[in-house]
Amino acid sequence: MKFEPDLCRVEDALNIIVGKWKPIILLHLLQAGTQRFSELKSHMPGITQKMLTKQLRELEEEDIVVRKVYAQVPPKVEYSITEYGRTLEPILHAMHEWGTKHQAHREQKERNTKTIP
Repeated sequence: MKFEPDLCRVEDALNIIVGKWKPIILLHLLQAGTQRFSELKSHMPGITQKMLTKQLRELEEEDIVVRKVYAQVPPKVEYSITEYGRTLEPILHAMHEWGTKHQAHREQKERNTKTIP
């Protein structure tokens, strides 16, 4: 497949899924299905409540994630990935595989550098 750099949509795609937390959020929703806010946060101890809210809102705006609010006390909110959002699954898996291979490549390169006198 040939890509024309001037018409390339990679930047558009990256603007939607790039960020420290968005891919992790998406992978959790793909793996575990619908989750409450607190469940998502517990899977990512390093994320702040503010950042998780921001990332979820951005994904919701792009129709990647859906937020369902239940009218009860205390409030109950659940997040799930949309059918459209599920189309990102092969991309996320490919990125994971490449990241794994890249990490192994870097480790091998570091070992080779240390063995050279």
